[in-house]
Amino acid sequence: MSDLVHIQAVTKCFGSHVAVDAVSLHVRRGEFFSLLGASGCGKSTLLRLIAGFELPDAGEVRVAGRTHHPVPAHVDRVNMVFQNYALFPHMTVAENVGFSLKMQRVPAGDAALRTAAMLEVVRMQSLAQRLPRQLSGGQQQRVALARALVASPDVVLLDEPLGALDLRLREELQIELKRIQRETGSTFIYVTHDQGEALSMSDRIAVMKGGRLEQVGSPQEIYDRPATEAVATFVGEMNVLETAAGRVGLRPEKILITDEWSSRVVGTLEDVVYLGATRRCRVRLDDGHHLILRTHQPVGEPGHRVALHWMDADMVPLRS
Repeated sequence: MSDLVHIQAVTKCFGSHVAVDAVSLHVRRGEFFSLLGASGCGKSTLLRLIAGFELPDAGEVRVAGRTHHPVPAHVDRVNMVFQNYALFPHMTVAENVGFSLKMQRVPAGDAALRTAAMLEVVRMQSLAQRLPRQLSGGQQQRVALARALVASPDVVLLDEPLGALDLRLREELQIELKRIQRETGSTFIYVTHDQGEALSMSDRIAVMKGGRLEQVGSPQEIYDRPATEAVATFVGEMNVLETAAGRVGLRPEKILITDEWSSRVVGTLEDVVYLGATRRCRVRLDDGHHLILRTHQPVGEPGHRVALHWMDADMVPLRS
């Protein structure tokens, strides 16, 4: 895949606050790329810089080879999907989706065909004549996505688009978003604070903290081999251990309950939380430290003694 979005040493400040700090990254054409981080990490500001809603104080943003300066020349090739959907309340579903084609003066017949085709992609063709107030939140989100895609933009930007939905609907729409992205071949840049969303949908993820990039990689790379302690503790759950070689991370599911003679450490169960397929256990070691483990095995009640083991290969060196 060729690169579509280039961000080179971009910095954006609001007064004395540095929202984006010398960030460089690229997004490939046809990629589902997520910006992941806690609130205030700079991910939404970076998205707005890509959209052309903000201009960088330093550095450069290019989309399909075109730059912002002196004005956002590429904004007609970028569409954005917001958490609040931003649908026109007085227009039907079909009219909302076809609005951008109307603004581009696409002939009415062609616009109708493209609108119908996009409604079929998002599985909303049977509701084409309804108004937004007659739709559920998930249906409104599909319409907003169809409207963003119908004009075939270079890139679609999605800013926490599922944040207002309940858990089950979010999980269903995660699958649908990935399906739609694959079927259309579109480039998605997706902002979220939800690690599960990013891991389940993305081809690659950029983890941000304090306006800076901590790590860019595939979901498996981000989860299995986090580069920094910030990534390790934000993406999933991680035990951080001090060793002679420095600080290392150890995922709870990598810890095994074993016989005391073959164990690395021994401790006492403090908490056991039943999670259906697994149990999450907090163990106080004999040296006073704590470990979190997840296991399918029965572990007994709090107060029970347990012996624990893990492989050297499962310990991940961490930068501060």
